[in-house]
Amino acid sequence: MGTTHVNARVKKHRDTLRMAGLRPVQIWVPDTRRPDFAEECRRQCLLIAQADKADTSMQQFMDEALADSDGWTE
Repeated sequence: MGTTHVNARVKKHRDTLRMAGLRPVQIWVPDTRRPDFAEECRRQCLLIAQADKADTSMQQFMDEALADSDGWTE
């Protein structure tokens, strides 16, 4: 009987969100509990660092974009 009450509350909440123009989505994210997670992060960071060294125009673009954000407020 308690489960029915919870299900009704969840349905009401979801219906409210849908009426507000939102829709549910499912996303998959890396499992940080995996034993190889940290090593995979290191591997990907090294690849990014190598790509950054090879593409100096991207760094210039990023610097210009950062400078362009002066005066923005939070």
